[in-house]
Amino acid sequence: MNTFTTIFLTLLAVMLLAQLWLARRHARYIAAHRGAVPAAFRGKVPLKAHRKAADYTVARTRFGAVEDVLAAALLLAWTLGGGLEWLDRLWRASGLGELATGTGFLVSVFVIMALIELPTAVYQTFVLESRFGFNRVTPALFVADLLKKTVLMMLLGIPVAAAVLWVMQETGTLWWFYAWLLWVGFSLFMIWAYPTLIAPLFHRFTPLKQGDIRRRIHALLKRTGFRSRGVFVIDSSRRTTHGNAYFSGLGRAKRIVFFDSLLKTLSVREIEAVLAHELGHFKLSHVLKRMALLFAMSFAGLAALGWLMTQDWFYRGLGVAHPSAHAALMLFLLVGPVFSFFLQPLLAWGSRRHEYEADGFAAEETSARALVNALVKLYKENASTLTPDPLHSAFYDSHPPAARRIARLLGKL
Repeated sequence: MNTFTTIFLTLLAVMLLAQLWLARRHARYIAAHRGAVPAAFRGKVPLKAHRKAADYTVARTRFGAVEDVLAAALLLAWTLGGGLEWLDRLWRASGLGELATGTGFLVSVFVIMALIELPTAVYQTFVLESRFGFNRVTPALFVADLLKKTVLMMLLGIPVAAAVLWVMQETGTLWWFYAWLLWVGFSLFMIWAYPTLIAPLFHRFTPLKQGDIRRRIHALLKRTGFRSRGVFVIDSSRRTTHGNAYFSGLGRAKRIVFFDSLLKTLSVREIEAVLAHELGHFKLSHVLKRMALLFAMSFAGLAALGWLMTQDWFYRGLGVAHPSAHAALMLFLLVGPVFSFFLQPLLAWGSRRHEYEADGFAAEETSARALVNALVKLYKENASTLTPDPLHSAFYDSHPPAARRIARLLGKL
């Protein structure tokens, strides 16, 4: 057996065992604390809501464990099982040029993967989310969204795949650097285009109506020196009862977006505090720092791929007999998460740190008490567990555990 094959299989096994072990810990910990609301939330979160959150999180965790097993099996099927090799030979037999062959190969892999993952998406939407009362998506809307996503993938994915492969094939040994510049440019374009061109294909955006909420928001924006293209409400309740708020876009294209379900759940001061938290991510440069980290990681990854694609053992060790730019790129995309899995806790820690800082910003600009009340309501309405397993949370969670987050905010009063 190829040495690289042994390394790959060992890391894949370690990753899968870690995922399953953490999931089991998480589910058992939550179940063990299902019977009592944590002290910090007594009188604010009913026991019935606490138990619903526990059951919902356990169900999602167990379903996620099944997805992890299926993902590992699919990865083995694509690589050592010969899936990529078979598909590569099929496209080469078509007699098309190298660029057309490679583009067709990449697109067909993503299409097949989407089809394989479709049953799990259907189950999650119409069984898991529906069981706990969150799903509002009708079969017709699900199909319409799926068709739109497919068309977008084709319109955007095919040109990008062809451009990356052309760069890999035509620009010499430094192709990885030019491909990185291409990827950075495309990512920035997508961040700019999403709020104005893509998101409206799936949601109806309505300017926030005049009133106390609008006046407070504009006062907050003026106070913090934040400029945007407007404050909008989207019809999220057509798809889910979950509530949220977010910023999107770059420069003058930035938009502030509220889920309509969020506006129905929170008071005016609580909405202002949630918005201040999101503003904190921008004012404290969290968004730029995350983008810089993402671009740095993609730079390192493409540089590594620039070397790997010249090594015959890289292909043979992963079940591909014919070295090519498109095979190297797909192998890297598929197996990269296996080799970077244990970076996850570090990334999660950085994200949690940013959340604490954004909470602090919101407490200074608005009201710590209002933000606490908003968070408690959102934990309740979204059925977010109040008692995550500490190790699972440290490994995965981008947001701090509810009790710690609330305690920090209360300490600012």
